Amino acid sequence: MHTVNLGILAHVDAGKTSLTERLLHAAGVIDTVGSVDDGSTQTDSLALERQRGITIKSAVVSFTVDNVTVNLIDTPGHPDFIAEVERVLGVLDGAVLVVSAVEGVQAQTRILMRALRRLRIPTLVFVNKTDRGGARHGSVLEEIAARLSPAVVAMGRPGRLGTREARTRGFTSGDPAFVTALTDLLTTHDDDLLAACVEDGEIPYALLRARLAAQTRQALVHPVYFGSAATGAGIAELTSGITEFLPVTGQEADGPAAGTVFKVERGPAGEKVAYARMFTGTVRTRERVRLRGEGDERAREGKISAITVFDSGTDVPGPSLRAGRIGRLRGLHTVRIGDRIGEAAPAPARVHFAPPTLETVVTPCRAEDRGALHQALGHLAEQDPLIDVRSDPVRQEVSLSLYGEVQKEVIQATLAQEYGIEVGFRETTTICLERPAGTGAAVEFIDKEPNPFLATVGLRVEPAAFGSGVEFRREVELGSMPFSLMRAVEDTVRDTLAEGMHGWRVTDCAVTMTHSGYWPRQSHAHAVFDKSMSSTAGDFRNLTPLVLMEALREAGTTVYEPMHRFRAEIPADALGPLVPGLLRLRAVPGTPVTVGGLCTLEGEIPAARVHALQHLLPGVTRGEGVVETAFERYQPVEGPVPHRPRTDRDPLNRKEYLRRTLRRVGAGGDGRGPSS
Repeated sequence: MHTVNLGILAHVDAGKTSLTERLLHAAGVIDTVGSVDDGSTQTDSLALERQRGITIKSAVVSFTVDNVTVNLIDTPGHPDFIAEVERVLGVLDGAVLVVSAVEGVQAQTRILMRALRRLRIPTLVFVNKTDRGGARHGSVLEEIAARLSPAVVAMGRPGRLGTREARTRGFTSGDPAFVTALTDLLTTHDDDLLAACVEDGEIPYALLRARLAAQTRQALVHPVYFGSAATGAGIAELTSGITEFLPVTGQEADGPAAGTVFKVERGPAGEKVAYARMFTGTVRTRERVRLRGEGDERAREGKISAITVFDSGTDVPGPSLRAGRIGRLRGLHTVRIGDRIGEAAPAPARVHFAPPTLETVVTPCRAEDRGALHQALGHLAEQDPLIDVRSDPVRQEVSLSLYGEVQKEVIQATLAQEYGIEVGFRETTTICLERPAGTGAAVEFIDKEPNPFLATVGLRVEPAAFGSGVEFRREVELGSMPFSLMRAVEDTVRDTLAEGMHGWRVTDCAVTMTHSGYWPRQSHAHAVFDKSMSSTAGDFRNLTPLVLMEALREAGTTVYEPMHRFRAEIPADALGPLVPGLLRLRAVPGTPVTVGGLCTLEGEIPAARVHALQHLLPGVTRGEGVVETAFERYQPVEGPVPHRPRTDRDPLNRKEYLRRTLRRVGAGGDGRGPSS
């Protein structure tokens, strides 16, 4: 049997979870369609999801259509949980992007489609809610073509829009306008088809359908379906499209095991449960597997104690997980999100949704919960690494990175319900970035003042291309000292760049190791190791921050703040009162477009001012205005540079850094050679 791993993606409230329910019902997996409002859906299983009526965590459910097993992954639609979507995209064979027939293409819809096109994931578009008042047909198609992709073709036409009797009639070879539109679209990407059209004047409809399937699987074109998840209209046509146009995978069970972990959760006993998709080969219970995450030099090993596979709306225990399937693996105690299973596993696809742009400090309401809070946040960071738990032992504070206020509320409720910890949050602030403004270099030599460590480290910092992250290079020979010491320098460079000159993470730079030196392991005559005479990894870990920050000080850094693109729809007469408010918020509005009494205004605004804009709009538009925002880019901060409080080991303050470091590790007899 063939398999297709299918993602359902959408802007929040477009009806993606309801569509999942309807697909399960149509496949005979469930007898009754669940309701998001009633909290009775299959995939929204968390108590918080049922209470709030939104999807927070991705969920997997399986059904069979026409001898094809569909592993359907329902993803969150709210932008605060975009990280869940990013992790899922790397394991998909295809996707259905849901668009509301009432609201049309929304901010999150555009972000999702950009990611799907960048990764070349075959995608069908389903225009939902044709039964709702205000549902549209032609104008929604125009929005999809203008704002998502011009390479779209409607596969049917809805009728009786805005009523419970709304239905969709699928196009056939007997619809000349459809055949012409399909021919025009497909010949754009297929020269052979274009030549056949010119020579013969007409292309057989069966060939057009076959070429439509081929181009859809190459993510060149996107069929569009209309229907309603609430009434079931158009679901049969969409289901046929899934099996006809999306790529299915075979079961290459005999090859080397290769898979990807896209989700990690905790079981009832606190054990880790990994969600994995296998690309080739098979893993079995009681088998030892190799795990490797991004940036790992060496693989970790784990033994699978139990496997469950998704089948017919539920998950059942099984002896193995074969290629093409998705399942849960237990027993892998060191597993992390993004781990590759097996030596032949492909690296996870980079999606590069915007990182979190907000952060807040979380504090326990009861002082005695401080230790439990750290442990609980560690568990949450396993499930969502981008919350980036950051601890400051001196201030006894823990900060989290966030996408928005809803995510903060969910974390607060999760800590209370699952861990029994009541917490409060400080005011949410914006996360900035630092980039080197120029080139800087520094070096400290072993056994030369003022270096108290048994290590020589020289580093040069240079700016790199935007979006490139941090690259570590070596100008010293790899064999000039043990690799473990080299590795200690590289790891420490990356850790230290979490806080730049102004306290923000430093990115888009190249750090080159220009000097290295160490003292080999020394022993006394009676063969006792003497740490005061021998370099250790600890020496390099402690010296590297001082050298790196001195180089960064010479290079200088520029602080960048996140900018959001906004799109506001307001009454035309509200434009005059709105513009001064936008300017006070440091927004840069574009040229307004007015049609009838409705004005559409797009522009950019600092992420720190988005919340203020959302509060401003109802007052100046009599409650009629709506605004959508999404991260656009980083730009240099204008005016006073914001600083972020630094953690306890601050290498910018050399004297205090050395005092804390030497006290922490313990100095040798001559004041040098701290232990590792």
